[in-house]
Amino acid sequence: MAVRERVSEYRRRMRERGLRPLQVWVPDVRTESFAAEAHRQSSLVARADESSDDQDFIEAVSTPWDEE
Repeated sequence: MAVRERVSEYRRRMRERGLRPLQVWVPDVRTESFAAEAHRQSSLVARADESSDDQDFIEAVSTPWDEE
């Protein structure tokens, strides 16, 4: 049986089970651009404590969950 026939048969069986094919595109984690962007974002997260404007606001409008 040729590859095309096996794939066709497999897809037919899966459709009979009520499934459908779905293609998902995800970032290629092997690229230099991905590594650079991941590093950039992780650096921002690591420095988040240095810039407390947002955190000060969040704490000002929040009620601790254990004080009610």
